[in-house]
Amino acid sequence: MDLIGESALGLRAKLAAGEITAEALVQAYLARIAEVDGEIGAWARLEPEHALAQARTLDRLRGTGLPLGPLHGLPVAVKDIVDTADFPTENGSRLLRGRQPEADATLVSLLRQAGAVILGKTVTTEFAMYAPGKTANPQNPKHTPGGSSSGSAAAVAAGMAPLAIASQTNGSVIRPASFCGVVGFKPSHGRISRQGVLSLSAPLDTLGVMTTTVEDAALLAEVLMTYDAGDRDMRPLPAPRLLEVAREAPPLPPRFAFVKTPVWDQAEADMTAALSELAEHLGADCESVELPELYDRALPSHRSIMCADLAKNLQPYHERGKDALSPQLAALIEEGKSVTAVDYNRALEWREVLYDGLAEIFEDFDAILTAPAPGEAPAGLEATGDPAFCTLWTFLGTPAVSLPVFTGSSGLPMGVQLVAPRSEDARLLRSAAALQARLRDGANA
Repeated sequence: MDLIGESALGLRAKLAAGEITAEALVQAYLARIAEVDGEIGAWARLEPEHALAQARTLDRLRGTGLPLGPLHGLPVAVKDIVDTADFPTENGSRLLRGRQPEADATLVSLLRQAGAVILGKTVTTEFAMYAPGKTANPQNPKHTPGGSSSGSAAAVAAGMAPLAIASQTNGSVIRPASFCGVVGFKPSHGRISRQGVLSLSAPLDTLGVMTTTVEDAALLAEVLMTYDAGDRDMRPLPAPRLLEVAREAPPLPPRFAFVKTPVWDQAEADMTAALSELAEHLGADCESVELPELYDRALPSHRSIMCADLAKNLQPYHERGKDALSPQLAALIEEGKSVTAVDYNRALEWREVLYDGLAEIFEDFDAILTAPAPGEAPAGLEATGDPAFCTLWTFLGTPAVSLPVFTGSSGLPMGVQLVAPRSEDARLLRSAAALQARLRDGANA
């Protein structure tokens, strides 16, 4: 039975029906990793026997008749900025080689509680910023997979894991998902606990997921959206019904606002043509909407917050081993030291002003349709590509999803990014699923 390429929900159904065991499933993914990861390099740490031991324990539990979690027996890849008590967590840095956390991050505890197998740790860029790790793009290893969630995107795209954890402080979920051709979902800011996760910038840091389908993204994210008082940006909100809503047919076809954002002039011809054709294909359900010049303030405001917080949070590493940091990261830290308290607080104020300015769009449209990246993954592994097409939405804390819809002129995937109001995560995923279904139906017509 060929299990690689099956959706997580499909695998869950096979596990529940007794057609496969968790051990057999993990063995299949380990075999796939052994086959392809030598060229891709998605994994920072992999311990096959430990993964198999977890699977055997879960198989025994299934036989007891006791209640099982929604991810029971499913392998999950975890980005190497998320603490795991049974794997080192090195944050992509030479300064933290061999670092072994004493406890799991909250989200890892939730994964275990849901019955997931922690398959291994995926490569991240240095401290989840701009200096690349070892990972190559599975679609063409001469091209970047994006960053900083490079390993998670590549692992899912290459069929080495059905589900993966990612994070975004600028464009680190949406951009690599677009480059590698997978679904990347960045929930609303403050919906997944960051307790036990590398802290770069509290107003910006957001955990997300990589999967092959929108429904799988809903399945995984729903498990993780559990209130944790240890994360000060979380609120005790009701648990979302992401999967149930994502599977629903919307009452009416979703309407999309085609927004080009202030960095549209940086988009490549492939991307501009693809999005324009998509907007035309959607007809009356998609209208172009221009953002006022005021939104030009988003990128510099985001940068002020990010760099200042980097300088604060990474200062101990800067002082301890400046020479072990990449020039890119060292420069960002130095830049952050020059951000004044006035500039930082003014940037935070702009975040709310600009978010409030989207209210009129979201009154008339279900989601914003826009670019997730300038175009296809750039050639070369020395950089991770431009995150600017994600910056506005990270800055505003809105949920976003990248769908693998297009193919560029070089044969590499390109995504389309959908954005919704804060806390409308379930509705966003429903709109995303509806858009994919509409495009599939159109292709099959």
